[in-house]
Amino acid sequence: MGPELDFEKPIFELQKKISELKTFMDEKGIDLSDELNHLQERLKDLEKETYGSMTPWERVRVARKLNRPTTLDYLPLLFTDFVECHGDRLYGDDPAIVAGIAKFHGRPVTVIGEQRGRDTKENIMRNYGMPHPEGYRKALRLMQQAEKFRRPIITFIDTKGAFPGKAAEERGQSEAIARNLFEMSWLSVPVICVVIGEGASGGALAIGVGNQILMLENSWYSVISPEGAAALLWKDAGKAEVAAKTMKITGSDLKKLGIIDKLIPEVLGGAHHDPGKQAEIIDQALIDSLKELSPLSAEQIRQQRLTKYRAIGDYETVQGNQSDQKGNNRDNKMR
Repeated sequence: MGPELDFEKPIFELQKKISELKTFMDEKGIDLSDELNHLQERLKDLEKETYGSMTPWERVRVARKLNRPTTLDYLPLLFTDFVECHGDRLYGDDPAIVAGIAKFHGRPVTVIGEQRGRDTKENIMRNYGMPHPEGYRKALRLMQQAEKFRRPIITFIDTKGAFPGKAAEERGQSEAIARNLFEMSWLSVPVICVVIGEGASGGALAIGVGNQILMLENSWYSVISPEGAAALLWKDAGKAEVAAKTMKITGSDLKKLGIIDKLIPEVLGGAHHDPGKQAEIIDQALIDSLKELSPLSAEQIRQQRLTKYRAIGDYETVQGNQSDQKGNNRDNKMR
C-alpha cells in the first residue's frame, strides 16, 4: 500500500491490531471471533469516515503516492493489442510520455499518457513524469495519425508539469505546448482526457484539450501546484494546504465550475488500494463517453469542443458609452 500518510495512521494502526489478533488466534488456537469482528467493523467505519471526508490537501497527497496506478498500470487493464510508438521524428523519444495504438473493447483507439516512475531509477529514466518538447511532439504525431485513420484519442494526464530545464527551453518547450493546444482544438475525432493523478499547468494542458475531461476523485488539476501558489501568494510554500483549499483544484470543485465533465469515483482509500477495480470504473466511464461522442460528425466534434471551452469562466458585460467601448473597453468587466 505504500507509505502511510498522517491522516491514515489510525487506519493502519487498527489494521495492525487486527493482523496481530489473527496471528495470536492461529498460534494459540483460541477463538476470539467476536473481538475480531468488532475490530473489523470499527475498521470499516473508520475507513468510511476518514476517506469520506478528505480535505483538498489530503487528496493532493494521495494523488502523489508512489504506488498510485500510472498510465502503464492502466494500459493492460483497459486495452488490448497495445503497440507503443516512439519518437517525434524531429529530435528523439521521450519516456515521460507513453503513446501508441490499442483496441478498446475491439475498437481501435490512440492512447497517450504521461508516465512517472515508482523509484529513483525509473523516475530518472522517465524524468519524474515531466515531458520534454519531443514528448509533446510525439503525442501530436500520434494525434495526427489518429485524425488520419479516424481513431478516437484517449489521454491520461499525470504530471507535475512540463520540464522547465534549459535543454527543454532550447528545443522549444513553449512552442511544443502551444502547438498541441492549437492542433488539438481542431481535431475532428473524439478526444477523451482522464486526469489520473497530478495535472499541473501546461504540462497537463498539452495533452488535455478534449471533448470530455474526466477526473479521478483523488487527483488534482490546476495551473500551478499548491506549493507553488503558496510561495507566490504568501512567500511561504508551507502554506500549501491553505492554497489547495483556496484554489479549488479537486475534481468535485472543478466539476461544479464546469472545468471537467465527469468525476470518476475511486475505490475506498484511493486507486492504489485496488487498481483492477479502479480500472473497471474508468472503463465504464470511457465507454459512456465514447457512446456520447461517437454519433457526432467531424464538424460536430469540433464544435462541441469549441463550445465547451468557450463556456468556461464567468463574465459580464456592462453597457457603456461609445467612446469607452472604442477605447480600452473599460466597461467590460471580467471576474
